[in-house]
Amino acid sequence: MTEPASLSPATAPDSIDAFSQLQLAPPLARAVAEMGYTSMTPIQAQAIPKVLQGHDVMGAAQTGTGKTAAFSLPLLQRMLGHENTSTSPARHPVRALVLLPTRELADQVAKSIKDYAKYTQLRSAVVFGGMDMKPQTAELKRGVEILVATPGRLLDHIEAKNAVLNQVEYVVLDEADRMLDIGFLPDLQRILSYLPKQRTTLLFSATFSPEIKRLANSYLQNPVTIEVARPNAAASTVEQHFYSVGDDDKRRALHQLLSRHETKQAFVFVNSKLGCARLARSLEREGLKTTALHGDKSQDERLKALDAFKKGEVDLLVCTDVAARGLDIKDVPAVFNFDIPFNAEDYIHRIGRTGRAGASGLAVTFVTRSDARLVTDLEKLLKAKLEIEPIEFDEDSPDIRRQGRINDGRRMYGGRDEGPAEPRAGGRSRAGADAERRERGPRRDMVRPPPASRDPFFDKPYEEPAASQEAPSWESASPRPARSISANIKSRRRVAALFKPEMPAASDAPAASDPPAAPEQNEPAATADQSS
Repeated sequence: MTEPASLSPATAPDSIDAFSQLQLAPPLARAVAEMGYTSMTPIQAQAIPKVLQGHDVMGAAQTGTGKTAAFSLPLLQRMLGHENTSTSPARHPVRALVLLPTRELADQVAKSIKDYAKYTQLRSAVVFGGMDMKPQTAELKRGVEILVATPGRLLDHIEAKNAVLNQVEYVVLDEADRMLDIGFLPDLQRILSYLPKQRTTLLFSATFSPEIKRLANSYLQNPVTIEVARPNAAASTVEQHFYSVGDDDKRRALHQLLSRHETKQAFVFVNSKLGCARLARSLEREGLKTTALHGDKSQDERLKALDAFKKGEVDLLVCTDVAARGLDIKDVPAVFNFDIPFNAEDYIHRIGRTGRAGASGLAVTFVTRSDARLVTDLEKLLKAKLEIEPIEFDEDSPDIRRQGRINDGRRMYGGRDEGPAEPRAGGRSRAGADAERRERGPRRDMVRPPPASRDPFFDKPYEEPAASQEAPSWESASPRPARSISANIKSRRRVAALFKPEMPAASDAPAASDPPAAPEQNEPAATADQSS
């Protein structure tokens, strides 16, 4: 491999602080200048010379300090010797492999590499899950020198023989701690087994845990360890606040802090996908331009949400920890931890979304009574005692004397020992209003009407009715003649009727034994005449 004459590894400076000192090849220098890069961050200043010299590097830096450029630029510089214009896929084998834990991070790193290499003949591609494999396969078949991938989807392409890795010279494990957290260690081991033994391996992580050190000892050869900040430390450019709030007051606290700090855009982190979706809908109903980013969304939806946030079409990006790793969105002024992360190290990644590249940022965390254990874990990680501030809502501190009585269940008004109340907005005190009310007399609508007259019957005491000496008519009536019935059948008991029909007089009633008298011949005619 022929190194560019502009900068050889042997002549690379050990201490630099500006991109102009790198003496990059003209295509790379042009791209860097167009992106506005001038001074380098600490991780870039220390890592780039070591990578140019061919060393394995184990780098620990705060999230958002420019790790992508720290490994991309020196790799592109060293790979310019393989640059060619041939259309044959065989002339464009994979020479650099970049592995990342999440789809969003892979897509972002791939875009950065394309920007750095846009004036070169080097080809790059990205493969990750949640997307159709056919376009990715077609791009791999055409040949690429730089492959950016997530471990799971890369294994799919390896098994399908779409990706051949036997000529890989450089391997980058970015956000390695996150890859271990989500269980990618077996996949990493399988992928690394397909690579040549002679290669340059770069491992970058925001934290150095014992697991990361064991991984480095297994796959890195005499690595140069670079720590530009104390491990597990937050960026010094981020102003951190912890507020004690109740679970039901978090949204209200978010609204007040956004207004108080005049925050235009912010990340809002929650712990669950369901909580993320619910919070985004609630904030949108309350008038905030909000979108959600979580694992249940399709890759297309996630990319659209990020694009809308980058363009300023959305003010709040409510997301789970899927967005906490490596998303490089410029000029995000604030991060709100709606929920304290279950893993204390995720706090470092979350607040690393603001205060990037030397800019100032604000990190706000809401703490509830049930977060005592999580707060203890944070204090152990940060090695500092957290100062939890109370938050006072504007609507909870009214001017009682000016507003008069407030009936919210607590009867918030001044005691009797405090003297006369202040005049109200209308210019009258309570005492003056009472005096005026007495002068006017009682209100017309408050005068009760006279009581209605009562029936004296209902005022008399109850009197027992006199017992009747006479037997009931139904008892005194002559019994009916007995019929020849069975002795087992009891006779019906006579009871009083509710309504007694009018009986004709005894003298007028015909005898039961006498047959009815036949009507005279002229009676029907007379009846007819009467009815007509």
